[in-house]
Amino acid sequence: MRNRPLPDISAEDRAYAHSLIIYEDSEVIVFDKPSGLAVQGGGGVSQSLDNLLVAFAKSNGKKPRLVHRLDRGTSGVIIVARTKPAAASLSDEFASRHARKTYLAIASGRLPERDAGVFDQPLVKVEEGGRPRMLIAKPGRKGSQEAVTHWRILSRQGEHAVFELKPETGRMHQIRAHLMGAGCPILGDHLYGSGARSADRLMLHARSLEIALPDQGRQIFSAPVPTAFTELAGRLGLQLPE
Repeated sequence: MRNRPLPDISAEDRAYAHSLIIYEDSEVIVFDKPSGLAVQGGGGVSQSLDNLLVAFAKSNGKKPRLVHRLDRGTSGVIIVARTKPAAASLSDEFASRHARKTYLAIASGRLPERDAGVFDQPLVKVEEGGRPRMLIAKPGRKGSQEAVTHWRILSRQGEHAVFELKPETGRMHQIRAHLMGAGCPILGDHLYGSGARSADRLMLHARSLEIALPDQGRQIFSAPVPTAFTELAGRLGLQLPE
C-alpha cells in the first residue's frame, strides 16, 4: 500500500540534502545538520530536515524517519532511519541510553572551578509567552524529569570556556538549561543566554554519535567543528579539539 503523495522537492533542495550526508547505507543516513535548519516543521519553519528527507523517498512514497532531534540552532550529527525495522532499532538505542552523544559548547559566565563533573539537576518544562523552555526543578516539583549531563572544560580563558558535554538523558534543551543553571549559558543562546549579543548562532555542536546500527554493530560518526566555532574561539583565546 502506497503512502500519501509526498510534496515536490526542488533540484536545489535535493542537492542540498545530499551535501549534508556524512554516511549512508540501505538502513540509515547520517547528516551534519547546519545551525539554523529545523529538524521538523511547525510554526514559522519554512524548511526542515524532515522536509528534505523527501529527497531520499522510495518509489512507494516512503521517506526516511526521524528517530531523534537536535535544536534548530544546534549543528552536527543526526541520524535517520530508512526502514521501519531500522527506526525501531535506533529508537531503542536512544530510549535505552545505549547511544552516546558528545557535544561541544562555548559558554561564558561563572565557570565551575573544577575542570570536570556532572550536572545532575532535574528539569521541568514551563510555558513562557507561548514558548516552552526547561528550568532547573526545585525538589519535589511536579512534572520534573531526571536530567544528567557529564561535562568537561577543554579550554578556558577568563569567563569563557569550551565545554565537552555528554548527556546521559535526553531532555529537551537539556545541555542549554544545565549550563544556564550553572551560571554559564551558551553563547548565542536566545532562550537561555544573551542571544545575538554574544554570538551570531547558538554555539552548541553535536560533535559525535556512537550508536549500534542494525546488523552492523557499534559505529561512531563525527561532524567537523564549524567555522563559526573556530573563529569565535580564536577571538576569545580558546582552544578547540582537533
